Amino acid sequence: MRGLWTTDRVRAAEERVMAVVPPGALMRRAAFGVAVVAAELLAGKRRVGLLVGAGNNGGDALWAGYYLRKRGVTVSAVLLTPDRVHAEGLAAFRRVGGRVVPQLRDVDLVIDGIVGLSARGPLRPDAAEHVAHLDAPVLSVDLPSGVDPDTGAVSGPAVRAHTTVTFGCLKPVHALADCGDVRLVDIGLGGELHGPDLVELDVADVGGAWPVPGPEDDKYTQGVTGVAAGSATYPGAAVLATGAALLSTSGLVRYAGAAVEGVRARWPEAICTGSITDAGRVQAWVVGPGIGTGLGAEAVLRTVLEAGVPVCADADAITMLANNPDLWDARDPDTPLVLTPHDREYERLAGPVGDDRVTAARKVAERYNAVVLLKGHTTVIAGPDGRVLVNRARSSWAATAGSGDVLSGLLGSLLAAGLDPVLAAGCAAKAHVLAADLAAANAPITATALLSALPTAIRTIRPL
Repeated sequence: MRGLWTTDRVRAAEERVMAVVPPGALMRRAAFGVAVVAAELLAGKRRVGLLVGAGNNGGDALWAGYYLRKRGVTVSAVLLTPDRVHAEGLAAFRRVGGRVVPQLRDVDLVIDGIVGLSARGPLRPDAAEHVAHLDAPVLSVDLPSGVDPDTGAVSGPAVRAHTTVTFGCLKPVHALADCGDVRLVDIGLGGELHGPDLVELDVADVGGAWPVPGPEDDKYTQGVTGVAAGSATYPGAAVLATGAALLSTSGLVRYAGAAVEGVRARWPEAICTGSITDAGRVQAWVVGPGIGTGLGAEAVLRTVLEAGVPVCADADAITMLANNPDLWDARDPDTPLVLTPHDREYERLAGPVGDDRVTAARKVAERYNAVVLLKGHTTVIAGPDGRVLVNRARSSWAATAGSGDVLSGLLGSLLAAGLDPVLAAGCAAKAHVLAADLAAANAPITATALLSALPTAIRTIRPL
């Protein structure tokens, strides 16, 4: 499990530590960490360029240059704001033979010390001009300059980092944006940081939570998942969601809907019926993928919400809930509900997502007393109690038609097994992106291929 802390809390922690350590100690400790990583990236090459902004971030870069010069590396620096440069860092840099130049040329690595955690918005024109002409890999200090530290938003010119070195703890930007390979340097903040603002689950967290049958279990005790999905127009949604529910646990899946023949033909293990009223008892429902938004679909959704068991509402179910507020009355507010919108579905519920995806997910979670899984390259999961999980995809291969149907079936099975809804959503998101990576192997895939990779992904997460 990796915690992420917002910049306000990080700065407050840094101030408390700086009050009890010698002046400049934290900066030099941080800069030494940057220099160590830089030396590793150089791999025997000898030329480093610094892009130096104002204040402490520029100071970090200059002190890193100082330590690299002490190792015999040739270091040159562009001072983007000479009147506000970190004076002590510049003096140390010059003292060991660092050169100040108007433009970086013929360097093997660039250290980005343009702006730090206090900055907002894109790079200013002069900095953007320098960045545009870089042809060497970039090592960013704390974050790629021009990327918002708390939202990961990029609203204009920004640095594209090969590697980012950050200090004390991870910040939201490191999960919400592309920061390259993120390295964490300990500068002694641990005692001043308490519960994180965001959490990123790792494979061990998911493996520890994943439901595994014991010797006393049978198909009913592991959780029975109901799937209300698909239609004559979109039978594939039913096949994919049902398959994901079956492959993610070894319990029982009941399918109810118009795609009954297609589901039965592909998944003889499922108990299939054409009517939601004939489905039988379940421990959780998946509803929405491919069912349409007509009156019949509304009746199905209402029946599911009235069942008094956890519900994963996806796709058309979200659209119906957005278009017909009366449907919310069918739900017992104490029964867990997980909404899984992509950005356009989110907009139907609450308007545009905007740049701050964490705040957007929290808003809908609070408004509807539901867990929200906001899909994206970084999936954001917010609970109505304020908890937030983030899950980064290592690739974009899961961005394919039907992928969301697989995710909803997977999530529904975890809800049926009794997992906490926020944790279930986080585990499902992790398994989903891992299955996509395994299926793709750096080539385009279909949702069927992603589905087929689920058992391998789960074995990776939960080895015997």
